Amino acid sequence: MSRQITIDPVTRIEGHAKITIQLDDAGQVQDAHFHVTQYRGFEKFCEGRPFHEMPSLMARTCGICPVSHLIAGAKACDALLAVRVPATGVHLRKIMNLAQIAQSHALSFFYLSAPDLLLGMDAEPGQRNIFGIAAANPEMARDGVKLRQTGQKIIELLGGKRIHPNWPVPGGVSSPLTAEKRDQMLAMIPEAITITRRTISWFTSVLGNFQPEIDSFANFPTLFMGLVGKGNTLEHYDGPIRFVDRDRAIVADGLKHADYQEYIAEAVEPHSYLKSPFYRSMGYPDGIYRVGPLARLNLVEKCGTPLADEVLVAFREVDRGSSFHNHYARLIELLYAWEKIELLLNEPDILSDHVRAFASPNNEEGVGISEAPRGTLIHHYEIDRNGLMKRANLIIATGHNSLAMDRGVAQVAKRFIKGDQITDGMLNRVEAVIRTYDPCLSCSTHAAGHMAMRVQVLAPGGEVLSEVQRG
Repeated sequence: MSRQITIDPVTRIEGHAKITIQLDDAGQVQDAHFHVTQYRGFEKFCEGRPFHEMPSLMARTCGICPVSHLIAGAKACDALLAVRVPATGVHLRKIMNLAQIAQSHALSFFYLSAPDLLLGMDAEPGQRNIFGIAAANPEMARDGVKLRQTGQKIIELLGGKRIHPNWPVPGGVSSPLTAEKRDQMLAMIPEAITITRRTISWFTSVLGNFQPEIDSFANFPTLFMGLVGKGNTLEHYDGPIRFVDRDRAIVADGLKHADYQEYIAEAVEPHSYLKSPFYRSMGYPDGIYRVGPLARLNLVEKCGTPLADEVLVAFREVDRGSSFHNHYARLIELLYAWEKIELLLNEPDILSDHVRAFASPNNEEGVGISEAPRGTLIHHYEIDRNGLMKRANLIIATGHNSLAMDRGVAQVAKRFIKGDQITDGMLNRVEAVIRTYDPCLSCSTHAAGHMAMRVQVLAPGGEVLSEVQRG
C-alpha cells in the first residue's frame, strides 16, 4: 500500500537531481532520498593527458566555480613539481579564489534562495525567481547583480576572462598584477561591502520568520570539516584540515592534505551517482559530515577581518546544527571576502613579477585541497614518468555533503508533508533544504520562469489521489 512522490527535477540548483518521498497507508512519510541523476566521468577522461593541463581541464568541471577547480588543480600540480609558490603568487591565487567565492555566494543567495526568503516558501511558484525579487524589492535585485558582477570583474581583471581563466598554473600564476588593475579592484570594494552589510541587516531581520525551517532543515548532529587558518581563523586556500562536532568540539585537527585518504573514505549509494564520503574513524554512515559556509564558521574562532568578526558574534547565537544557517554563513563569508581581497591587494609585494616557480615533475603523486564556495575541494593526481596522468580522484565539495543532503530531505519531508493532499509549499520546502547547500551537480541551464515539475500521489491501483504540476 506504499505510495511515492517524485520531485523531478529539483529546481533552483546547479545541475540535475530528483527527490523521491515514500508514504505509508496513513499518508505519513516513511523515507525520502536525494538522487543525483547524471554521470560525467571527469576522473576517467583526464587519464593520459599531460599533468600541466589539469588545472584548466578540471576548471571545465564547473561553469559556476571554475576558479576553485583551477586552484585545487594547480595546488595538486605544485605537489607534483615539489615547488614552493612565490608569496605574491599565493596572494594572487587567494584573491581570485575569494572573488570566485563572492560571486558564487551572491548567485546562491540572491538568485536561488532569496525568492523563498523574501517572498515566502508558500509564494506563487512563478514568482519565486530573480524577476519576482526585482518586482518585490528592486534594490535587492540590483544588489545581487552588483555583487556577482564585482566578483566576476575581479576574476576577469586577474585572469583575462570571467569564466575558465587559465591564469592559475602549476607553480603559481601566469602573469603579475599591474597597478592599474589593482586600483580598479580596490575601487570596487567599498560599495560591495556596503551592499553586503545591508543584506546581512535585512536577512537577520527576517530570520525569525523561518523557525520551522531552521528546526528541520538538516538539523541533526554531524561532524563539520574544512580548512583552518593561523590563529583559528577562516581560511579558503591553505592550512590543515579540522573536524569538529555539532558543539564545535575538535574531533581531529592538524590533518595533512596529502593524507586525506587516511581520514576520508568514500561510499556509493545505489540511488545516486554522487559519491558519499565519510569520516573513516567513525565508519559508514556514522561518519557523516558537512562542509561549506556553515561548516567553515563552526570550525574557527574568528574570521580574521574586522567587519566579518563583528557579525560573527551574533551568528554564534544561532543553532549551529541547522543547515538553514548556510544562508547566514554565506553572507558573512561574502563580507569577509571583500575585506580580505582589499587586505591582499594592499600587500607590499602584490605587484611583484615573481609569481611562479618552475620545475619538472619531482613526485608521482600530488594532492591539492582548497575551499570552494560549497566546501572543501580535493584533487588527487597520479602521473607516470613522462608526466602523463595515470589516475585522478576528485572529491567535489557537494559530494562531501551527499549524506547530509539525503538525510535532510527525509527530515524536511517528515516535518512538512502530511496526508494525501500535497501543496507546492510543502514540496518547495523539501527542495529548499537542498538549496541551503547550494549544490553544484554539473553545468546546466534552466529557462527563465520555467521550472518544470509534476508530482503525483498514486494509490496501489495506480489511480491519482493528488497532483501538483508546474512549468
